[in-house]
Amino acid sequence: MSLPETLRGTVRVPVPGRADARPPADTLRSLYPVLAACWKIPQGLTGLGRAEITTRFALRRDGSVIGAPRVTYATQDLDTRADRILTDATLAAIRRCTPARITPALGAAIAGRPIALRFIYQGPKGQGV
Repeated sequence: MSLPETLRGTVRVPVPGRADARPPADTLRSLYPVLAACWKIPQGLTGLGRAEITTRFALRRDGSVIGAPRVTYATQDLDTRADRILTDATLAAIRRCTPARITPALGAAIAGRPIALRFIYQGPKGQGV
C-alpha cells in the first residue's frame, strides 16, 4: 500500500476579499485561496520583505482539519522572533478558515490526503520585524 499523493498549492497572502464571501471550493485550484483567506498580516511582521512558509495538514470530507497542521518550511533568513510570528499567523489562519467551505464532491476527493500549502508574503521592504 502506498501513501496518498500530497496535494500542493501556493497562495500569495493576504488574499483579497472576505473569507466568508467566497463560494464553496469545488476544485483544488479554488481550495487553496479558501484555506488562505483568513491569513492576516500580524503586528510585528509589517516591515518584513518576502517570506515563505509551508504547512502540511489533511482535511476531512466536511473541510475540518485532521490532527494539527505543522510547518514544514519557513524562509531561512528570518530571526527567531520573525519565524515565530510568521508561524503563529499561518497556523492561526488555518484554524480560522477551517472547516473550509468545500463542496461534497471535493470533500470526497481530498479527504485524508495530505495538503502542502505554501504561503508567500511579499511585505514592504523595511527594517524587518
